[in-house]
Amino acid sequence: MDPRITNPAGLLPDAVKAVNLLYRAGHSAGVPDTVLELVHLRASQINGCAPCVDAGARAMRKTGETDDRMFTVAVWRETPYFTEPERAALALAEAATRMADTPDAVPDAVWADAAKHFTEEQLAAIVLWIATTNFFNRINVTTRQQAPQTWA
Repeated sequence: MDPRITNPAGLLPDAVKAVNLLYRAGHSAGVPDTVLELVHLRASQINGCAPCVDAGARAMRKTGETDDRMFTVAVWRETPYFTEPERAALALAEAATRMADTPDAVPDAVWADAAKHFTEEQLAAIVLWIATTNFFNRINVTTRQQAPQTWA
């Protein structure tokens, strides 16, 4: 499958500025990078965004993430590899990504569990990061962006 257009953000320079601001904001609240990478990877898997899944796995590898965790994000509930805060963030990422799948898009129980592990500012950053990931997923899937062909 060929991309429909080249990188849309590259075609619109103001978009790059906005994306950089979102990135900085999402990483400014003290949420561990591993949590942000996990929610990015999980939302990207759900949305079928090949370049984001690829980029997420590469980023996780750079932070020293283990293969056990990288390869089992899609089945995080059935593995022992994730901490309670990470599980809460993953549940929030799934709920916020699958909003159309249920009338109660982000159930109170999911939010309450995340709130047990993260401050209000950290929750804001996680929600922003999930939304930013979904933003990229929708652009990449719509324009059929491809993952790189080789791993460095």
